[in-house]
Order: sequence, then C-alpha cells, then structure tokens
Amino acid sequence: MRWPVLFVSHGSPMLAVEPGRTGPILADWSRSLPEKPQGILVVSPHWMTRGLAVSTRDQQVAWHDFGGFPEVLYQLQYSAPGSPALAARTRQALADAGLPSADDARRPLDHGAWVPLRYLYPDADVPVVQLSLDAGRDAAAQYELGRALAPLRDEGVLVIGSGSLTHNLRDIDRDGAPPADYVRPFQKWYAERLQQGRIDELLQWEFDAPLAHRAHPSDEHLMPLYVALGAGSGDQARRLNDEISYGALAMDAYSFG
Repeated sequence: MRWPVLFVSHGSPMLAVEPGRTGPILADWSRSLPEKPQGILVVSPHWMTRGLAVSTRDQQVAWHDFGGFPEVLYQLQYSAPGSPALAARTRQALADAGLPSADDARRPLDHGAWVPLRYLYPDADVPVVQLSLDAGRDAAAQYELGRALAPLRDEGVLVIGSGSLTHNLRDIDRDGAPPADYVRPFQKWYAERLQQGRIDELLQWEFDAPLAHRAHPSDEHLMPLYVALGAGSGDQARRLNDEISYGALAMDAYSFG
C-alpha cells in the first residue's frame, strides 16, 4: 500500500478537548483506511530549527508547550512509541536528496503533533517520529523537502504536515463572532488550487492569495502544508474539512493520494 499524505490544521490546543467537527473528521479518515501505518512522520511549526532535525526517542510523551489553558489539557498524554529506525530512515531519505539533518534524542511531541494524533490514532499504538520545520525554507523549499520524504510512503509511513490554513492570533474571538473577512476567501483560494494541482500558483501564495499577510502575519503555520503537498506530489488533493475555529483559525484538512 502506498500511504496517503495528510495535512491537518491543529488550531488551538483546546482542540484536544473541544473536537468540534475536526476531531470526528480526522477519526473517520483514519478508520477509512484498510490498515494502520507502520509509522508516522509529523512536521509541526511548534518545533522550528535552522536546518533539519529528527526526533530519535524510543518512547514519546506529550509536551504541554502552552500556557493559560484549563488544567484538563495538562493531564492529557499521548504515549506512542518512538522509532529510532524510522528516524534513521528519514535522515537517509533526506540525505539522498542532499538535505543534511541532525538527531535529537530528547525532543518530545509538541501539541501540533499529539493533539491531532489523539483523534487519528487514539490508542497511541503507531510509532511516531517528529521532523523539525526548517525556519529557513520558503514554500518552494518546503515543497522540495516534502518530495524528498515521498519514498517513505511506500514503506508504510504516514507523512503528516500539521499547521493551520489561517493563523492570525490577533483576530481570535472566543465569543462566537463571524469569521474574519479574509478567512473564507483564503480557504477558497487554496481549495481551488490544491484540488486542481496548480502548484506554481500555490508557491506564490504570499503574492497572490487574498489578504495573505492577514491570514499569516508569519508563515510558519502554513509551511507544513507545503511539506505535505511535496510528499503527495502528483496525487489528487481531497479536502476533508472546512471548519473555522474562533473566527480566525481555518481548520482545513487535506489528504493526498
């Protein structure tokens, strides 16, 4: 089986206890597959480095890398096994593409990784490895990074880019206000281009997408989409979710392949 690639918008850490539509959609997607992957490789903007690093832990733990949230969040865990073997294979795939990387034996799973994984694989029985998001890469370079990871799909590995389709925390509204004016046009622009495979336009997002710099004052939460897009290069994008959280966080999810 050639594994699909997944992009998920992980939104607020509150997703862990407020699933909305997103949690059930992720759970249904994983249940729709004929089997579980042999391993999961996830990229999240909450582990950013200069260059690339790969977690090599043999036992994962959930890092509560946030503050000011209800106590219930800090009691949650996600104790999936790690996989030094998958970490080594990931580094080899990167090296084959001329991309050096480092090992990190201590890094736990940040909330961009473990929160969506609680819905995708709630039994925490699939080995998980995290790859850092290289802060020095633009969309085109993240796309090429994803292409370097594509061979892992044929080896039983589910590649996940976890970010947010829109991410402007200044516009968060917890009181049920309608979505900020840029959110739906930004969603629509991406949906059309992803589903039609218009890669060149997607790579020019910051110039062409509507109100791009309001949707992303900084780009780190969008870049995992380009890693997933590269890993799924050549495969049809399927939109799984279009929920909007707190008026400013587009919770779009896409599968490729």
